[in-house]
Amino acid sequence: MEEFAMSNRREFIRTLMGSAAFLGLASTPLELFAKHEIIKLTILHTNDVHSRIDPFPKNDPKYPGMGGAARRATLIKQIRAKESNVLLFDAGDIFQGTPYFNLYGGELEFKLMSEMGYDAATIGNHDFDNGIEGLAKQLPHANFPFLNLNYNFSDTPMADSVLPYKIFQKAGLTIGVIGIGIELAGLVDPKLYGNTIYSNPLQMADDTALMLKKNLKCDMVICLSHLGYKYSEKKISDEVLAQESSYIDLIIGGHTHTFLDEPVRYKNKSNKEILVAQVGWAGIRLGRVDYYFDVRSRKNEALGCSVKISEKTRAV
Repeated sequence: MEEFAMSNRREFIRTLMGSAAFLGLASTPLELFAKHEIIKLTILHTNDVHSRIDPFPKNDPKYPGMGGAARRATLIKQIRAKESNVLLFDAGDIFQGTPYFNLYGGELEFKLMSEMGYDAATIGNHDFDNGIEGLAKQLPHANFPFLNLNYNFSDTPMADSVLPYKIFQKAGLTIGVIGIGIELAGLVDPKLYGNTIYSNPLQMADDTALMLKKNLKCDMVICLSHLGYKYSEKKISDEVLAQESSYIDLIIGGHTHTFLDEPVRYKNKSNKEILVAQVGWAGIRLGRVDYYFDVRSRKNEALGCSVKISEKTRAV
């Protein structure tokens, strides 16, 4: 089993719960848990929901009857009823795609996400589709923070409305979450994002992750990314970020509408494992990643891992 050094912080085990549990372990999960004080953390996530409030029509050729905010809310509620420590995130492009956005400008989307109890979200390129003024106008309807560290909004109506990172406490664990966005030039009309200044997020993200772990003693760092999973051309992506970073543990991605049936495992710059997850678009799936932390371990021993991650909203 691979070891993960976290400066003597609580060691966590990347575990994607599924039918094949704890592959390669001599002990059963129950025997394993009996030997350690384990805290389970469940990460739920969406991306590129694109104002899909209702399910797809039953006659849709690709996604008949799938998705819908009500089904997603029910599934989230069911998971929270079973799990003690749950965090819920979105990786951007909440807006644009149905008449709901045209009529209400994003108000309904933010209100529904607030009702579902989202903990944080990042900003996608389509979230500027009503202009930066339109996005700023809807922020009061969101009772969760928006995270981004590579867009400078200081000379825009979004000034002081977006955080570079947020710290969450769950059962004694300290979880740091950062947000990053794609380059807007050439993708979004400059009139829509105004005086927003974009910076390359690669070094900024890893430097912030290092600060969160070293200075703020985070047990884990999650990146909400709207860069896109990967590209054939040379372009910044979640794959590039995973391979070029050293201190991020999980990347929750968006933008490319990539349906990953399970998170992809990469080796980061320090040869440690990092996961990249993305669940397509339109709220068709709700992503889920379960992590296990051994709070008594101070020897940096990884206990093992298993397979599987996303749950489809149509399963409700």
